[in-house]
Amino acid sequence: MSKFDNHPTVKQLRERDAWNNLPVSPIDADWLRQLCLDMGADDVGFVEINRPEIVDQHQDILAAFPPTKTLVSFVCRMNRENVRSPARSVANVEFHTTGDEVNQIAREIVATLEQKGIRALNPAMGFPMEMDRFPGKIWVVSHKPVAVAAGLGHMGIHRNVIHPKFGNFILLGTILIDAEVTAYNKPIDYNPCLECKLCVVACPVGAIGTDGHFNFSACYTHNYREFMGGFTDWVENIAESKSDREYRQKVNDSESASMWQSLAFKSNYKAAYCVAACPAGEDVIGQFLRDQKGFVQEIVKPLQDKAETIYVVPGSDAQDHVKKRFPHKQIKQIGNGIRPSSIQGFLFGLPLLFQRDQSKGLNATYHFTFFGAEKHQVTVIIQNKTIQVQNNHIGTANIHIIADSDTWLRFLAKEQNIIWAIVRRKIQIKGSLKLLQAFGKCFPS
Repeated sequence: MSKFDNHPTVKQLRERDAWNNLPVSPIDADWLRQLCLDMGADDVGFVEINRPEIVDQHQDILAAFPPTKTLVSFVCRMNRENVRSPARSVANVEFHTTGDEVNQIAREIVATLEQKGIRALNPAMGFPMEMDRFPGKIWVVSHKPVAVAAGLGHMGIHRNVIHPKFGNFILLGTILIDAEVTAYNKPIDYNPCLECKLCVVACPVGAIGTDGHFNFSACYTHNYREFMGGFTDWVENIAESKSDREYRQKVNDSESASMWQSLAFKSNYKAAYCVAACPAGEDVIGQFLRDQKGFVQEIVKPLQDKAETIYVVPGSDAQDHVKKRFPHKQIKQIGNGIRPSSIQGFLFGLPLLFQRDQSKGLNATYHFTFFGAEKHQVTVIIQNKTIQVQNNHIGTANIHIIADSDTWLRFLAKEQNIIWAIVRRKIQIKGSLKLLQAFGKCFPS
């Protein structure tokens, strides 16, 4: 006999005959949809765990909640005019308030499902995140591809999900449930993105290319100045300053006050102009179609004309873009605090940090061989302002870098002198050092 058999709680549960009678039938999709809408969601869709569109997330989802059978994706609308405001306080309050609503709605849905005997989990809409994984994948679920799979829109060239009705003025939530539903949603058959390129011309750092290219580093460095890596850079400015005067030479009073506000209230985004300028979506497009020039003059131009500090990494494409397109905006060169803590992180970050304009004229194949704590063989091909990262050594290399993994990571963090490493044979270069210098130019930090 189990030692639990005589426990009052166990006896009571068995008397109710609930032990072997938990819900096993699929949840009615109409009932679940209405529940989400009643709780405050503006739209909702359902995706089965084995959907091909989210196969690359499968492992992470099941690690977070192993019994997941269905993903519930939902959206909450933001107030458009608040997001469009050049005043960051107005726009940021809208983002934070709606984000809190998303988390609260998800929590209430999960609580209701739990009362029905259905296990469910609601990962955070945004922050807080799993910072022990930083600078790797710090989020539990990638909400955007789930929303696309659930029929709630498609990604525009600005990398935001555009809902067919609400446009991109939405925030996303996802719930993982241990049950199937009677009907699942499919992606919509068109992309609401108009490819009007207003997000391209509004972005202060040129993160969005007219050809659809996205410069992650440019967006991250400026918009997330008071988050994560930007916060680390600020802390290092404090640590390196020998006096208050030296600190003020690095960080002015306005920046210190803004950082205080981020710490005391919630982190402040420096720009969301791509969202603000987007005219897509049934509820949004009317103003744009009636008067396109007027739309640009009223919505886009104030963002372009705003006098503000733009944060860039020295030698980056973003720095060149601001000088050319927004000479009235003040450029401030900073570090973005992105330092890989593993060789896998280094390789993961290469396409994200690649500065294609800095690679102009470079056509080379790099073979990397890492030994020591982490062993990897990798090929990096940079040509025609593009980058490819592939496992193993492929093709003929123009240069071969052989490096102790720990030494290479310290070199990237500017904690290790490369000459010392070469003398000690911790890093070996077979090929022209100029090619290594050209490689580094593509990834300024």
